[in-house]
Amino acid sequence: MNQIVRCVLASLFMMVLTSVAAVGQESPSYNAQLDEYPYPFPVETFEFTSQRQTLQMAYMHLKGSDAMPTVVLLHGKNFSGSYWEQTAKLLQSKGYSVLIPDQIGFGKSSKPAYYQFGFPQLAYNTRQLIEKLGIKKTIIVGHSMGGMLATRYTLMFQSDVDRLILVNPIGLEDYLKFVQYKDVQFFYQNEIKKTPAGIKAYQLENYYDGRWESAYDDLMKIHVGWINGPDWERVAWNNAMTYDMIFSQPVCNEWADIEVPTRLIIGTRDRTGPGRGWKRPGVDREMGQYQNLGKQTAAQIEDSQLYELEGLGHMPQIEAFDRFRIEFEKALSQ
Repeated sequence: MNQIVRCVLASLFMMVLTSVAAVGQESPSYNAQLDEYPYPFPVETFEFTSQRQTLQMAYMHLKGSDAMPTVVLLHGKNFSGSYWEQTAKLLQSKGYSVLIPDQIGFGKSSKPAYYQFGFPQLAYNTRQLIEKLGIKKTIIVGHSMGGMLATRYTLMFQSDVDRLILVNPIGLEDYLKFVQYKDVQFFYQNEIKKTPAGIKAYQLENYYDGRWESAYDDLMKIHVGWINGPDWERVAWNNAMTYDMIFSQPVCNEWADIEVPTRLIIGTRDRTGPGRGWKRPGVDREMGQYQNLGKQTAAQIEDSQLYELEGLGHMPQIEAFDRFRIEFEKALSQ
């Protein structure tokens, strides 16, 4: 009998240890620069002065053939460069060099107390990094908010861009035409109240059509770790400061000015529409209709092609990489 009791107690003890270990894995704690969060490739830093501050931009640089352009992968608003891992490996296998920066305010890069965030400023910062690395020719790829940045970068530095590829970019419509303006303080109050459960619920609804896969868990870790970490207020403030440019600095009125070949990869299930929760009175526009927005955007760019992914949402390169890969390879070569 005593042996049975001991076995039961031992089993219970192991269950407790396993539960604690699981909680530890699911509840990381990270500082503002994600020092304890591993990226998929070696991380380097570019130190520069901007707006009277010394800042560090983290980046990953995968070397390929000198004869081929460098593909610059620009991350979205709720992400860092690390989520480009599969895409970067694909590109390097085809001989491309790959540059993956974390923009200021994101990922492992500096989180300044105050900064005048804008797409021209972030494009200029990225340009300085590219020049420092001696990169001459680029293919610029942007996802989500990174699509707005990629567009602005291309408009500013067209002579050095071989091709622009936009993956479910936001900014395909001029949001302030339809929504009320909200200041940074509004976004900070929203950010500081975020919880891990709330972030997962948002991603589940907006990215994955209500179907969660274990492969998505890693995209949660950074957010959860920041919330649990010592610098959450600073991170939340940076998150808030980087909202304003999405509304106040549209790029969708300048599609006709793009002179380089442009390719759009659009998951047509995407319904991302920043600000739809505070539309202007009387506005009944259905925002974020990507099954229409992709076509409308491509029609305004002289040298453009549209690759639609039916049934996929805002994150096609994560949700269904094998399907995304087919269209991405076309976008690189056609």
